[in-house]
Amino acid sequence: MTDQSEWTGKVGNVWAEEWQRTDRSFGPLSQKLLAVARSGPFAQALDIGCGAGEISLALAAGAPSSHVLGVDISHDLLQVARVRGKDRPNLRFELANAANWHAGAAERPDLVVSRHGVMFFADPTAAFTHIAGQVAPGARLAFSCFRERADNIWARELASIAPPGEEPAPDPEAPGPFAFGRRERTETLLAQAGWTDIAFEAVDYGMVAGEGAEAVADALSYFQRIGPVARAAAALEAAPRATMLAKLEALLEAHHRDGQVSLPAACWIVTARAPG
Repeated sequence: MTDQSEWTGKVGNVWAEEWQRTDRSFGPLSQKLLAVARSGPFAQALDIGCGAGEISLALAAGAPSSHVLGVDISHDLLQVARVRGKDRPNLRFELANAANWHAGAAERPDLVVSRHGVMFFADPTAAFTHIAGQVAPGARLAFSCFRERADNIWARELASIAPPGEEPAPDPEAPGPFAFGRRERTETLLAQAGWTDIAFEAVDYGMVAGEGAEAVADALSYFQRIGPVARAAAALEAAPRATMLAKLEALLEAHHRDGQVSLPAACWIVTARAPG
């Protein structure tokens, strides 16, 4: 499981190299999250875990009189984001952990947004308490996160092709992709951090892993770079790795339709308001 520290090293570097395919994989979810974020006006927006900058860029482009700040802990991802956003004067990026980021006197955000960037906090209640103290009174919060692992077909199927391991099952509430999957737990920690008007919208969408004439090969390449298959394959000897990759190819073929490999994903879009 990827933890927060890994984003400052090799994992962050790989995600920076794969930003185009990663943005593609989030496509429908990104549009839904942006629609929620844009449902009200904002003067200052904070994008937590902005990565290569897709959400920040879209917000800045759609609201040129507003200011957008994207923060991330990966230097490599921010390098990509800054290149992509170089022509947006109302957009900037900062190397920072939102759990201890401090807003300037004139930049307290009235909108906080995150696409899958908040599930890695070591102490999420403390992090959201801190964020509530940095935003404008009544600021809106909108973030996406995976629902529980059992709800995510892509995760179950990718896990099924890996050789059985000796490690215990991961703690579902440990920092990681599924840490906010259980609605009751996430609602409780946000409420404890002082956020109000907490609401959840279930979003199901197709995670696009490959496209084009060689869609399966595209997806096979992508999953060897990003996610649980990449980590498992790196730890295997040649023969079991080849067996696992053959299973992966068969799985991707089963999800190949009309030049696209798409795996079912289940997410939440969570909204809330800061204390007013």
